[in-house]
Amino acid sequence: MTTVAAYAAPAAKAPLERTTIERRPVGEHDVLIDIKFAGICHSDIHQVREGWGQAIFPMVPGHEIAGVVSQVGSGVTKYQVGDRVGVGCMVDSCRECENCKAGHEQYCTGGNVMTYNGIGKDGQPTYGGYSEKIVVDEDFVVRIPDGIELDVAAPLLCAGITTYSPLKHWNAGPGKKVAVLGMGGLGHMAVKLAHALGAEVTVLSQSLRKKDDGLKLGADHYHATSDPATFEQLRGTFDLIVSTVSAPLDFGAYLSLLKTDGALVNVGAPEEPISLNLFSLIGGRKTLAGSSIGSIRETQEMLDFCAEHGIGAEIELIGAAEINDAYERVLDSDVRYRFVIDTATI
Repeated sequence: MTTVAAYAAPAAKAPLERTTIERRPVGEHDVLIDIKFAGICHSDIHQVREGWGQAIFPMVPGHEIAGVVSQVGSGVTKYQVGDRVGVGCMVDSCRECENCKAGHEQYCTGGNVMTYNGIGKDGQPTYGGYSEKIVVDEDFVVRIPDGIELDVAAPLLCAGITTYSPLKHWNAGPGKKVAVLGMGGLGHMAVKLAHALGAEVTVLSQSLRKKDDGLKLGADHYHATSDPATFEQLRGTFDLIVSTVSAPLDFGAYLSLLKTDGALVNVGAPEEPISLNLFSLIGGRKTLAGSSIGSIRETQEMLDFCAEHGIGAEIELIGAAEINDAYERVLDSDVRYRFVIDTATI
């Protein structure tokens, strides 16, 4: 076992504090990664505060991990010491179910192992990226191309793949009109990726406060959802809406913005249940769907795509001592657009 420094929440809703954790020995197919940067995802806040249900404490959050390989197991074939690598939201899966065999580990029916707030196959809790090092099976590690700096690559491991996957699945590209609902950590990546895929991109945000940013990042249009005229003007416009919002919405209003056969895909996960009048769907053969991160293969595809198109996250780099303040700022929408922890400060 290796003892490493980390930042953990000792209990639900408690501030994170510096501590130490144990990392397992490097097994035959494991990779030891020196973590350089870790993004702060809104999911981290939901889970630290048990917004999505009972959680495991102490909790070391972080599933946007970028670092460098420092040791490999004897059976590792994909990586070697010195490689630039990343780890996202999961570190294992059953590998036996239909979805795993099809390369969709994110939908593992046997139960995938989340990077933190999960239980590994050894029966021990998993700890995430707010730490100095992590040990991960090589099959759940991805390579970060040389064309992306590690700090701006870290958020791609969740925010990037979480938005890339539905954009690809619902065929965002030339000739398609795509709306991104919410202009935050996920939303700003959705704008960049949809633009690079060739779609006509519209941002739907509560206000026009971030309009200049949205247009610079690749949006063609920007509308305020607080203005009722937006919903009249854009009725029946979009082939695809990607909602990155983690709060309850009037789904009927947003479904009205879709063309016939359009899809509203949720990647944000509100803590509260929603209600929906089904005529909002029936009236136009519309789809209300969800999408969860992406497979390891798709995550690598996304990273390679980002390197090819010069895409990284827009970040604010912070020290570990600023994590609790950063959480409050995320809740206040006071970040443009992703906090990234310099783990050298842990």
